[in-house]
Amino acid sequence: MQQETTQNIDAEEVQKFSSIASRWWDTSGEFKPLHEINPLRLNYIMDSADGLFEKKVIDVGCGGGILSESMAKAGANVTGIDASKEALQVAKLHGLESGIKVDYHYSTAEDFAQQHAEAFDVVTCLEMLEHVPQPEKVIEACSQLCKPGGLVFFSTLNKNIKAYLMAIVGAEYIMNIVPKGTHDFEKFIKPSELLRSAEKVGLKARSITGLHLNPLSNAYYLSDKNVDVNYIVCCEKLA
Repeated sequence: MQQETTQNIDAEEVQKFSSIASRWWDTSGEFKPLHEINPLRLNYIMDSADGLFEKKVIDVGCGGGILSESMAKAGANVTGIDASKEALQVAKLHGLESGIKVDYHYSTAEDFAQQHAEAFDVVTCLEMLEHVPQPEKVIEACSQLCKPGGLVFFSTLNKNIKAYLMAIVGAEYIMNIVPKGTHDFEKFIKPSELLRSAEKVGLKARSITGLHLNPLSNAYYLSDKNVDVNYIVCCEKLA
């Protein structure tokens, strides 16, 4: 079992983010989009969960801790896990500077779920599924980590021509919003595929919304009018 779980890592993907980990908290650097969308993601999570105060939360693929810290600041007891030691080191150091407590661990979702089954009220796995070889395994692990009646949040990129043009051609090569090579279109996931995988492991979708960029104001916003490119799903763990 240990061998199976640890194989669900793309070493090139981990290295890609590890190599720029020192700039995770640079709000004008490569991770600028994450900083800009984080308030939207946090509000969506808090609204869906009726607040986070004193809830046990795990942030799967936490990276440098942007979302983890914001949820802890909102009153949650947050655990963050990631497969990049460099990113976790940055997260820990920033936590010391900010004074915001997050319990960080170097682990995959699958391995952590083996030891912490049904331990969390809320599980977040944002902008991560499109960076692993078998996203369905991560979805299953997130379900295992969640308490019955708890919530699991996923965000990723839809798989269609619009998503390719906007997330790769536009964002990486024309507007330079994110570094070239950040995304691989073959790893994008249709909402129907994600929800089908979620249902198989006891997760029922409660809501889905799209993340959009207004080209005139250059500001991000959430809208459920379409989920053509970036989208966020809130699922409930069935009892």
